[in-house]
Amino acid sequence: MQQKSLSRKLLTKVLSVYFILTFVVTLGQIVAEYFNTKDHINGELATLQQTFSGSLTRAIWELNTQQALIIADGLLAIPAIEGIIVRDDSGAVITQLGRYIDISERYSNQLVQEGIRLTEQNSGLFGYTFPLIFEFSGRATQVGDVTLFSSRAVVLDRIKVGIYFLVGNAVLKTTFLIILFLLAFRSQLTLPLSELTQQIEDLELDHLEGTKVEVRHDEANELSVMADAFNRLIARVQDYKVQLESTQKQLLHSNEKLDQHNLLLEQEVARKTSGLSQAMMDLQQQKQELEVKQQALREEIERRRHSEEALRGKQSELEKTVDDLKQAQDRLVQSEKMAALGGFVAGITHEVNTPVGIGVTATSFLAEKLAALDAAYKDKTLSPKVLEHFIEEAKQSTSLLQSNLTRASELIASFKQIAVDQTSDAIRTINLAEYLHEVIRSLQPNFKKTRHHIDVNCPESLMLSCPAGAISQIFTNLLMNSLIHGFEELEEGYIRITVLDEGQMVDITYSDNGRGLTQEQLEKLFHPFFTTKRDQGGSGLGTHITYNLVRQTLGGSIQVSSEPGHGLSYHIRFPKNLKRNS
Repeated sequence: MQQKSLSRKLLTKVLSVYFILTFVVTLGQIVAEYFNTKDHINGELATLQQTFSGSLTRAIWELNTQQALIIADGLLAIPAIEGIIVRDDSGAVITQLGRYIDISERYSNQLVQEGIRLTEQNSGLFGYTFPLIFEFSGRATQVGDVTLFSSRAVVLDRIKVGIYFLVGNAVLKTTFLIILFLLAFRSQLTLPLSELTQQIEDLELDHLEGTKVEVRHDEANELSVMADAFNRLIARVQDYKVQLESTQKQLLHSNEKLDQHNLLLEQEVARKTSGLSQAMMDLQQQKQELEVKQQALREEIERRRHSEEALRGKQSELEKTVDDLKQAQDRLVQSEKMAALGGFVAGITHEVNTPVGIGVTATSFLAEKLAALDAAYKDKTLSPKVLEHFIEEAKQSTSLLQSNLTRASELIASFKQIAVDQTSDAIRTINLAEYLHEVIRSLQPNFKKTRHHIDVNCPESLMLSCPAGAISQIFTNLLMNSLIHGFEELEEGYIRITVLDEGQMVDITYSDNGRGLTQEQLEKLFHPFFTTKRDQGGSGLGTHITYNLVRQTLGGSIQVSSEPGHGLSYHIRFPKNLKRNS
């Protein structure tokens, strides 16, 4: 087997440690250089506030947008600046150039009152925001603010030469050290070891008298100590060789005594063999007894197998019973949805009846006035005053007809869409804010005789691609639960629906100030058939349906928290875009 040089292994380990230390130190120097340069650039951005804020402030104060754009272009020409955003006193953006990030999420429409550094983003951009203050007649007025952006690429470009110098310096020092170590290891270790190894290989075990190994080296070192130890070992081997010859003679004498002992042992073995035969007979009898017990054990195993088969039959029956219960539960859930839809139809019918009745009355009134006008015309008694009075009444009747028929049309359209959604799982794209208002409008017959308030806080441009019926059913259940259960003894209830757009997810918080639930009721809230209105016809399926719609249909999560007397709050999250698997 090829042996690896000890000096090479030692040199490899030493150089490996040096390489690691050099790499870590160089990397630390590069990181320190990066952050120092980044801080210097941040200081340059802050210095630009004093250089350009005066001219830019005056341009905005004088409403000279063109001048402000020219100054912004000049700032963008500075190598350290990657982008710029200039806002006026209302927070509206005057111009935004180059690379930048949206600061509206951080500052909204509020102006900064003092210089603020923007931390580095994932895109590599960082910046500095400072206010624009115009002083006139000793009075300071803030006319806007400016955000200057720089980037990681600018920092790296500045430290590029320094990085090349650090890397080159590390490579040069490493190369010189490798050459120095190779020469030192060769002269101090590799060559002396090779000579010592060759001398040891040339030794003959049969002719050790007067044999010694020597290390040719100017100084005494570990190799000299090893050579001396090896020479002492040879001397001890010679002594052991003499002792071995004496021991061989003693061994021959001992073998003679051993033959005598073997004869005595053979006699003892014969005596014990007879005793062993008797023991074998006893073992045979014990084996027969063991076979009887084994047969009894087989019978017990067979009996237990039959019992296990019977248990499996019972398990199959139980599984069939569970399937039947699940089907019954699904039918009950469907019945609950249809019952909710029926109540919804009744409420909408009653709500539509009012504007339709008003429209019929207005139509009858207009017909009577038209007949009277026709009679006056035929009798030649039509006067300008009568015609003017008719036109005024006709305008009022037409306006009344238009407003009530429009309201009836909106109610019917809303009812049509909500009803279709509640009975369908089709995925369609909806504007969540508008859809929530449609759901609330469809439930208005239930709320209009109360003093309860519903507040919806949802981004106007939030679009969802999901089963709209699930959204309708969820909020219908939540709103009706608040009305029936939460506001039972409350004259003026308050419901807040807050929707947040979190990229690919929608975060919804639904809360009311109703009477709340106890901890025991809260733990059973999503269980099928749990209700606090069992004696008043409650089915207990509303929250269970809501839970399944959020978790299964929308692929999201739902959590609930409540305390008695402090209302109830739901936290719902689900994806904005849901694709149905084919």
